[in-house]
Amino acid sequence: MTVLNSIRVADYMTRRLITLSPTQTVNQAIKLLLENGISGAPVVDNGDLVGVFSESDCLKGAIQSGYHGTEIGTVAEFMSVAVETVDLDDSILSVADIFLSQRRRRLPVLEDGKLVGQISRRDVLRAMNDFAQRSSVA
Repeated sequence: MTVLNSIRVADYMTRRLITLSPTQTVNQAIKLLLENGISGAPVVDNGDLVGVFSESDCLKGAIQSGYHGTEIGTVAEFMSVAVETVDLDDSILSVADIFLSQRRRRLPVLEDGKLVGQISRRDVLRAMNDFAQRSSVA
C-alpha cells in the first residue's frame, strides 16, 4: 500500500458545510451558492441527506422556467437524488477514482449514515500536494 493510498477522506474533507433545504427556491439556492463561492451543496431534510444540488441543476431550472414561463421552482424539483457518497475512512485514491470515472466535483461524506462533511476535487489535490511535499523532504 502506498502512503498516498493510506490518506483518508477524514483528513482532507470539509466539515463546515453549506447545505440546502429541498423546500428552498432555486433562486434562494443560486444566491447561497454565489455568496459562498461554491458550485453545489448537499440537500438535507431533517438531518438526512436527500440529494445534491449543483450549478447544472440551477441551469435546468432556469431553462424549464424560461420555456414554460413559470416560476423557477424548488431545490427538490431539480436536485439529483441518486447521490454517490463516500465514508470517512475511504482513501483519497479511491475518491480520486470516483471523481474521474463519475465526473463528480464533490462527494458527500457519511459516518454511520449521517452527513458529516464533503470532499472535493480540490481537497484531493491538497492531499496529493501535501504528500508530494512530504516525499520530497524525506
